[in-house]
Amino acid sequence: MKIKNICCIGAGYVGGPTMAVIAQKCPHIKVTVVDINEARINAWNDNDLTKLPVFEPGLDKIVKEARGRNLFFSTDIEKAIDEAEMIFISVNTPTKTYGKGKGMAADLKFIELCARQIAKVSKQDKIVVEKSTLPVRTASAIKNILDHTGNGVQFQILSNPEFLAEGTAVDDLLSPDRILVGGDTTQEGQNAIQALVDIYKNWVPSEKILTTNVWSSELSKLTANAFLAQRVSSINAMSEICEKTGADINEVARAIGMDSRIGPKFLKASVGFGGSCFQKDILNLVYIAKSYGLNEVADYWEQVVLINEHQKQRFSDYIVSKLYNTVSGKKITFLGWAFKKDTNDTRESAAIKIADNLLSEQAYISVFDPKVSEDRIYADLDYLNSRSSKENRELLKVNKEPYEACNNSHAIAVLTEWDEFQTYDWEKIYKQMNKPAFVFDGRGVLDIKTLEKIGFICYRIGSGTKL
Repeated sequence: MKIKNICCIGAGYVGGPTMAVIAQKCPHIKVTVVDINEARINAWNDNDLTKLPVFEPGLDKIVKEARGRNLFFSTDIEKAIDEAEMIFISVNTPTKTYGKGKGMAADLKFIELCARQIAKVSKQDKIVVEKSTLPVRTASAIKNILDHTGNGVQFQILSNPEFLAEGTAVDDLLSPDRILVGGDTTQEGQNAIQALVDIYKNWVPSEKILTTNVWSSELSKLTANAFLAQRVSSINAMSEICEKTGADINEVARAIGMDSRIGPKFLKASVGFGGSCFQKDILNLVYIAKSYGLNEVADYWEQVVLINEHQKQRFSDYIVSKLYNTVSGKKITFLGWAFKKDTNDTRESAAIKIADNLLSEQAYISVFDPKVSEDRIYADLDYLNSRSSKENRELLKVNKEPYEACNNSHAIAVLTEWDEFQTYDWEKIYKQMNKPAFVFDGRGVLDIKTLEKIGFICYRIGSGTKL
């Protein structure tokens, strides 16, 4: 099948950038990204490219090139579905907050709504591509809904999980480690797989495109995220041992990372992982294991999440203990709110949990993040329901300038690894802080020795017996 029209349902962190790159690399294909969120679509269509709803380095240039040529953003979902031969589903699949599987299973209500809408609108055969991260065997549920429309339309379901890292998503899309496409083993299924492979072959070498059955593809995404998160929790678990024994976690990480069987990536001790995928996908894996009675497997993966939560808790506890066992009435500056640098995504950010802990100790918090909006920061806190929205706004202030955020502060906590933090005038910051002035580097990005010469009392995760 020759694809001329693509529709992507969902204009978020995955759908928007992925479709922008496909449109840029395949000018012969019309790509329409649709979403029920009118404000989000308006932001994608805004002439001011700094207002794109997703911040990713290089994304603005790609959108500028393709938008209006063969890349379109719309709220007319049914029209886009009707015109497309291939439909990507890229909607949110959060962890369930209700009913069976609460706190672990993926909530698939948005996926089901998409499937029902596709079934309702479609008048000719279509290929439906799972782009959202989904539990194993979700494809069978989607196909069951689509095959019972009663209108004779034939659907092929493909799994094409994304392996993007926020902050480097554009580079990941342009030069991926691999593209994974899973589909049915029937001839029709293989034809559908080939149609999607042909799209990616416009810029991805054939040897980097893997094809599997649909179940292997779905599970591969969960497994990849679980393995990466496990590395983070493993090095963080070792960081606590380093602090008690006098070892340095950076030296340990370097030593083991030189082993070719281990490698150096994802061995940076920190306040823990965040983002929309790691915790959600591991909990989903835990739920799947438990549902099959694989309790030992479930316990193993659940411990990865427990260590991550422990790391956030002990970091905030340590701030309290070093500030003479009380932060009540003291100002603490957060440098960074996003879960990682080069993104405005705050989902599951360590900063949210640490702020909540310190606010519960009656601290005052001042936040500066280069890309995260004030509304987003307050929304993150309000979602926890730990205190009223009014209290959150009284206790936490968002600053648009880092030096203002640090003024009269008792301590600074670095919670996102933004490169610009290393370039600040730290002597100026020291002069305007309360003394003694503390720095808690939760991301290992600052030159601690230089800060100590200035006069700061510095603490870094996994460094000898200091933290």
